[in-house]
Amino acid sequence: MSRQTIRLSVDAVVFGYEDGKISVLLIKRKFQPFKNEWAIPGGFVKNTESLEASVERELQEETGIKINYLEQLYTFGNPSRDPRGRVVSVAYVGLVRPNMFKISAATDAKQVQWFNINDLPKLAFDHKEILATAVKRLQAKITYEPIGFELLDKKFPFSDLEKLYTTLLGRSIDRRNFRKKIISLNVLDELDEKVSKGSGRPANLFQFNKKRYFQLKKEGIIFEI
Repeated sequence: MSRQTIRLSVDAVVFGYEDGKISVLLIKRKFQPFKNEWAIPGGFVKNTESLEASVERELQEETGIKINYLEQLYTFGNPSRDPRGRVVSVAYVGLVRPNMFKISAATDAKQVQWFNINDLPKLAFDHKEILATAVKRLQAKITYEPIGFELLDKKFPFSDLEKLYTTLLGRSIDRRNFRKKIISLNVLDELDEKVSKGSGRPANLFQFNKKRYFQLKKEGIIFEI
């Protein structure tokens, strides 16, 4: 029986949401394999590290950003996924506002850049598959927990929340039904403030009710959009 020689790595799929567009953070690799090709940030887990510590370290080393919470996505273990040998990767996913971070490439990353999700370069390894899996997770996630607290301004018109959901889902939604369901969750506080956008009537501003928002996020709730 041959000795097992599997190595363990982590990858971080970081989505950005801004102005109704979704982007993903990619690095250009400095070394072989796939030198000068774009890839999801990541690398090998050290013997003394937890998976969470490893993915946070790799993300900060290669892109310069630190994210408080990355959700474990899936484990990718096709024997031929890495030309260096048998490498199993545990992928993580997060969603942030790009303008909250200053990105900078380091270690084995030659360059770091946000790419629109609809205009991606060719990706190294099996990162196209990892990214597709992350998109599906994100779209499923917004049907069972509220999203938007970290992605919208502190005070926002309801239309901004609608725009966020239609962008993440990649399709149109029934606006009246969506508003009714979101309001029924009791995660929004309507403010006695208005904002004017375009030539339409001034719209009321809302803000998230922190206590209720995080309680619902923890409990989880299924709602059809």
